Amino acid sequence: MRLILRKDIEHLGEVGDVVEVADGYGLNYLIPKGLALHATASTVRATQHEQRLREAQIQAAKRSAQDFAGEFSGIELEFSMRVGADGRLFGSVTNRMIEDALQEKGLEVNRRRIVLDEPIKKVGTYDVDIRLHQEVRASVQVKVMPDEASLAAAAEAEEAAEVETEEAAVAEAETEEAAAPEAEEAEEAADGDEVEAEATAEATDVAQEDAPAENRDAETGEEKAD
Repeated sequence: MRLILRKDIEHLGEVGDVVEVADGYGLNYLIPKGLALHATASTVRATQHEQRLREAQIQAAKRSAQDFAGEFSGIELEFSMRVGADGRLFGSVTNRMIEDALQEKGLEVNRRRIVLDEPIKKVGTYDVDIRLHQEVRASVQVKVMPDEASLAAAAEAEEAAEVETEEAAVAEAETEEAAAPEAEEAEEAADGDEVEAEATAEATDVAQEDAPAENRDAETGEEKAD
């Protein structure tokens, strides 16, 4: 059976192709489903005409998308969000929010065309694609920044940390100052012990030097002269 396809069919052909198929496949499936028509001269002409119109529409849509893409050049979207200490957002920036921000700039784009694999959850700058056509994409820059409350909280935390550091330094200096007299006393005591030890050692040396003289007097029986 000779048919002309009205839709693309995998492994068989594309719209407008004239194909040969088994009668059962054509009569029981392709024709009843509206996927093909009997390939007569009139149906071939009609289908080819439809195909040309469809191609023209596709090309027109592509040109329109290319023109529209130019309007996104240099577009920057800024979002002020509440932010935690680690830079993560309390919440996220979604494609719906981006859609609304673009509308405010006069750019009408369905959020389903905004290519965002997952919502933005951290402060930073992101390039976000917009699918305007199967073959045409535009891009906008999305900047996510801390809001005023988050900036104030961060400043307070930084100030508190500085105060804590200063207090710790003062406490350390006071501790060192308090410990200084004790260290001096300990040093003086150590010096006294050293002097005493030297005196003891000197007395011992003198005693050892005198001992041989006494021994010699005992051996000779002579009395030491005063």
